[in-house]
Amino acid sequence: MQNRFISRPAACLASLILPALLAGAAQAADPAPRQGGTLLAIVQPEPVTLTGAVNTAQPTSLIATNVYDGLLSYDNELKPHGQLAQRWEVSKDGLAITFHLRSGVKWHDGKPFTSADVKWSVENVWKTLHPRNKAILVNLAQVDTPDPLTAVFRFTKPSLALLSTLNSWGAPVLPKHLYEGSDVLDNPNNNKPVGTGAFVFKEWNKGNYITLERNPDYWDRGKPYLDRIIFKVVPDAGARAALLENGQAQYAVFSPVPPKEAQRLAQSGKVKVETNGYQWSSPVLYLDFNLDNKYLKDVRVRRAIAHAANLEGLNKVVWYGYGKPAVSIVPTTLAQFFDPGVPRYGYDTRKAEALLDEAGFKRGADGVRFAIGNDYLPYGDDYRRSAEYLKQSLKRVGIEVNIRSQDTAAFTKRVYGDRDFDTALTWNASFPDPQIGLTRMYWSGWIGKNVPWTNSSGYRNAEVDQIIEQTQGAATQAERIALFKRFQQITQAELPTLPLIELHFFTIHSPRLHGITEQGDQSQGSLKNAWLAQ
Repeated sequence: MQNRFISRPAACLASLILPALLAGAAQAADPAPRQGGTLLAIVQPEPVTLTGAVNTAQPTSLIATNVYDGLLSYDNELKPHGQLAQRWEVSKDGLAITFHLRSGVKWHDGKPFTSADVKWSVENVWKTLHPRNKAILVNLAQVDTPDPLTAVFRFTKPSLALLSTLNSWGAPVLPKHLYEGSDVLDNPNNNKPVGTGAFVFKEWNKGNYITLERNPDYWDRGKPYLDRIIFKVVPDAGARAALLENGQAQYAVFSPVPPKEAQRLAQSGKVKVETNGYQWSSPVLYLDFNLDNKYLKDVRVRRAIAHAANLEGLNKVVWYGYGKPAVSIVPTTLAQFFDPGVPRYGYDTRKAEALLDEAGFKRGADGVRFAIGNDYLPYGDDYRRSAEYLKQSLKRVGIEVNIRSQDTAAFTKRVYGDRDFDTALTWNASFPDPQIGLTRMYWSGWIGKNVPWTNSSGYRNAEVDQIIEQTQGAATQAERIALFKRFQQITQAELPTLPLIELHFFTIHSPRLHGITEQGDQSQGSLKNAWLAQ
């Protein structure tokens, strides 16, 4: 499982990264983690809030997973392990999951953690506000709390995907005593979080850094090893590379520098570059089409764009082989769900031209058929360069693309709230099950809700909606697999979204930093096992 995210760039780059991966695998065997020290980590862009229960964006989760705990965590094989829940049982009919919680766990303000916090979080956040869990918990009838350390989830239909999303990123538990009776989205604790996690929130100096300090009362005794973590906001990729190279920063995730720069840093021997820790997310880069646009509402235009987009070139030129061209919105890493027989759109500019002509959009005297805009996710140069690559690809078939940049808050409101865009280039985590990360991009109930990474295209298909709803309550995995394959056939034919690249993100860290390769969700999981050698 660990190796499925190792990309296939040039042989020289692979030879540099493999030793780092092998060294990372050996870290877990180190017998003597060192207590103390301050880790300087890089976060980019700056989070808009610090509570992952109300915002699932990557920068928020990077901070929040160190402050909050989930019921479970996942190893490199994506097997669940107890976190706030010590153990759990699923009833034979699949209609009840019982979680037995840890005793003696405290919130950072000293209040005891109990099943009441789980029940409140499920009913008031996960089931109502959280964009992933709202769909997963659609068949949840109630949560029973027979005692302070037991929470029983009761369903009207089985919910097989739930046990794959209960970590601190997918389903953080919030303190009932600080949120009950308030507007959850506007609660001041969202930016001054109080959790049960390994680190306690200390300070957010806007535009500069976020500081977390060691939780001395953490339930996992002896951890965390670090005294504090400072998450430094570093907008410039060159500055991020310099901080990592000279050792001032020791940790950065989600491909913090352009892949070409990562190659140089790996060659320097001053840092390690590795792809482990992204198994749980299975990220996919894609292009959303606004189906209200007068050009893009024609499926022939969307298919033409798919044929004009040279995905092999995009992967090689922009991503330096840290990924592979996508076939479906369900990536190949989700092997049991992936359908290799979906409609495909190979690189073919002649076919693209013919489709555009057929749709009635002829070239003008200047060679231009029409112009559309593109809004790209402002998470770094790779996304801007991807937009520029697609701009050049579409220009070859007579489509002009005007690229627009903005900050994260403006991007998410424009795309998912106002839907004031033509095309949007972004990525989404698939997670171990398509129901967790992908179906929300196609379900019509999410249109215009201003919830990031949901249905921005405005796609409405009654059969797809029905399939999504059926997957949520299917009694067997075989039934769900068949439904997801039908889902892929339809969505790849209608193309409200064009999958581009199955991304293989990488982490850059100091050789001094150990204990960061033990979790399949490590890229956005707790750093409680991390320690710095002298």
